[in-house]
Amino acid sequence: MAHIRVTEKAVAKLPAPDPSGKQRLYWDEDLKGFGVLCSGTTRSKTFVVQREVNGRTRRVKIAPTNVRLSVAEARERARHILADMYKGIDPKAARGAVTLRQALDMYFDVSRNIRPATRRDYRNAIERHLSNWCDRRLRDITPDMVEARHRSLQAEVAGRGRYSGHRTANGIMRTLTTLWMFIAEREPDLPPCPVRRLRRQWFPVPRRERMVRADDLPRFYAAVKALPSKTASDYLLLLLFTGMRKTEAGSLTFGDVDFAQKVIRVRAIRTKSKRKLDLPMSDVVFDLMVARRAIGHEEYVFPSRGGFMTDTGFPLDQVAAATGIRVSAHDLRRTYITVAESCDISPYALKGLINHSAGNDTTAGYIGLGVERLRVAAQRVADRMKELCGVDEAPMGTVAMRR
Repeated sequence: MAHIRVTEKAVAKLPAPDPSGKQRLYWDEDLKGFGVLCSGTTRSKTFVVQREVNGRTRRVKIAPTNVRLSVAEARERARHILADMYKGIDPKAARGAVTLRQALDMYFDVSRNIRPATRRDYRNAIERHLSNWCDRRLRDITPDMVEARHRSLQAEVAGRGRYSGHRTANGIMRTLTTLWMFIAEREPDLPPCPVRRLRRQWFPVPRRERMVRADDLPRFYAAVKALPSKTASDYLLLLLFTGMRKTEAGSLTFGDVDFAQKVIRVRAIRTKSKRKLDLPMSDVVFDLMVARRAIGHEEYVFPSRGGFMTDTGFPLDQVAAATGIRVSAHDLRRTYITVAESCDISPYALKGLINHSAGNDTTAGYIGLGVERLRVAAQRVADRMKELCGVDEAPMGTVAMRR
């Protein structure tokens, strides 16, 4: 046995098959019990954990090194397994006994960068909609059970909207798939995912197209401005004039707002795309932020009881009652994107403003979209949005923003 510092480069250099023709273990110098097992006959290399539990030596395979698993992720998984072994939990004795509830908890323990909203959605999907399965072993959940529950879920939620039952049923089963595949990485003998039964039975869900139409924007804007809650009104106006996602906007702190450079800076860890967002403020947005700061709240731009504002449902219901225009927060994002596209800004600038990935577009990798380049685009969209909304008054920052 040899000891190395297990890194991506070090693992890549390890010989496999080993010249001796026998398996060889390379132990990590930093985390005792964590290492890489190299085959003596094939090219396979595997992250493993080994420790004595209750007087018996146990070796657990984490994953082959050639799967999409970084050394850091493998080491983190090893820490969790070793922690259980320290407590006397024999991982091999427990193999195959993981319940759906345990799978959810294990997934959360390892996937620490999951957004709070996603965490809530996953927990709701499992503990509310699949509550009867929570204490079942994963291997006891059958394709027949999945097929029947998928149909019943669609019927339970069908009355809430035309395709709401379709979306809910599909989403819950995709959550189950995520947890199943997560456990399958640790238990190679786990049966195939039972959700595979649905590959020809997914409910059709058309792409959402709802937004505030151009003809409706004056009434919508006026109703938002007239909301009794100034915080809710400003929150919805920010969504309308930036296209930001509601949680990214709602969780803004004044530390995220660079008033000197007139830029909203959202760290990557708080964005859905996991890419930082440096969004130049148009005149409307800058004045809105100055007004929010003047209110005097110390931390959040849009404070709410117990933290920051994320609920757009109630104020949008108030707007709908006053105007008949019923939309969601994401529909405001779709409205912004539609208006922006009509402003003849480049597709790359539009993606930059809404923090969308350029995907596999090679050309995009050569384009440097700095904040000032995006500032011109942001102001152009804001001007068009003001025109459509029938905004007559000139924002306080108009002159300063255009210098």
